[in-house]
Amino acid sequence: MAKRSSILLNLLNLNSKKISNIIKCFPNIDEIFKTTFDELLKVPFLEKNDIEKIINSRKSDILDKELKLIEKEKIECLDIFDKDYPALLKEIASPPLVLYVKGNKNVLNEFLFSIVGTRIPTIYGISMAEHFSYQLSLLNIVIVSGLARGIDTFAHKGAIKKGKSTAVLGSGLLNIYPKENKKLVQDICQKGTVISEFPLNT
Repeated sequence: MAKRSSILLNLLNLNSKKISNIIKCFPNIDEIFKTTFDELLKVPFLEKNDIEKIINSRKSDILDKELKLIEKEKIECLDIFDKDYPALLKEIASPPLVLYVKGNKNVLNEFLFSIVGTRIPTIYGISMAEHFSYQLSLLNIVIVSGLARGIDTFAHKGAIKKGKSTAVLGSGLLNIYPKENKKLVQDICQKGTVISEFPLNT
């Protein structure tokens, strides 16, 4: 049940500080969807409209819709309580409650190296991004980038020539941006993974 509760909470669009405080107050996250308005008022930074969202969600079908999409699109969800959740990500101040994952989730716990840069690179910048990511991937290093136009795109392309890459999206997995990188997402997923902390249609 806990993972269902995590996904539902993630759908309510609360900021990471509020979610972090909810987890501290309700270590069994299922309890948040059973408890009273007054109990929820005790959670630091949680406002009345946030509590209303939580309570209203108990009667909503938003979770069922999201779960059906997750199953249909063969997407895996990891929540922060999951043993496969990336260990390093747990060390940041406010780690995402849920990760939507498509592809090979095991790469998230391999040696990762991030390459990011401008969306309007020079020809030299493109060449270097592709060259560095390719060479690093030959050493079994997983190249992480953000799938944006420019340097990010070419970092992914260089990596997947011989190795693996992880794309971290600023949108949901069913709303790939930029749209011209949809094929690149498919290629990344062959060995690597594409992840997002956002609900699927965000």
